[in-house]
Formats: sequence, C-alpha cells, structure tokens
Amino acid sequence: MSPFWNRERRTEAAPTPENTKRLHVRFVGRVQGVGFRWTASMVARRLSLTGWVRNELDGSVTAEIQGESEHVGAFFSQMLEEMSRGGRTSYTIDKRDEIPVVRGEREFVVRY
Repeated sequence: MSPFWNRERRTEAAPTPENTKRLHVRFVGRVQGVGFRWTASMVARRLSLTGWVRNELDGSVTAEIQGESEHVGAFFSQMLEEMSRGGRTSYTIDKRDEIPVVRGEREFVVRY
C-alpha cells in the first residue's frame, strides 16, 4: 500500500513559550458594528497571538488573548491605534483578568 494512503493525521500541539500569558477582557462602548472583532483578529494575528473574540448580547465584546507577554501588551496599544483611525469607535476595558494559559492553542478566531 502506498505511504500516501497510510498517513496518519497528526495534530501536534503548538509549542507554548514560558513567558506566555492569557487575558480575559471585556470591552465596552461603541464596539459592535464598527469592525472591532475583525480589527482584533487582524491585530492578534499580526502579533502571533492566539485566542478568540466575540460580541455579547449586552453590546460588549469579550476576548481571550494569549501569547508572549510583550505581544499581549502590544495588542492593546495597537487596537487603540487601529480603532481610533477615522474616529471609528470609543471604548474602554471594563474587565481584564489573567487566566490560565491554553496549551497548544494555534490561532485567533472570531466566535459567533
């Protein structure tokens, strides 16, 4: 039998650096209908962060952001810069908690 047909699907975990941290964040203000989630995913991917972002029923946006400490910190400044272009939105961080790291996480996604 050909080796092609015998290949097992590998799902190796992504390496997680020692200085990795994960934050659970709640953004409030004008954050829905202004490209906030799309911008968050673009910034996170640019910084090689993993996690997710989603709209909440109360009009807020919740995210979990994971990566090397300096990249997580850069996420917030880059979000502010991106979202302030053209006066798209005004927001604040209502809640920001450090939570356990999710080992092996590979990407940043928009949840629905």
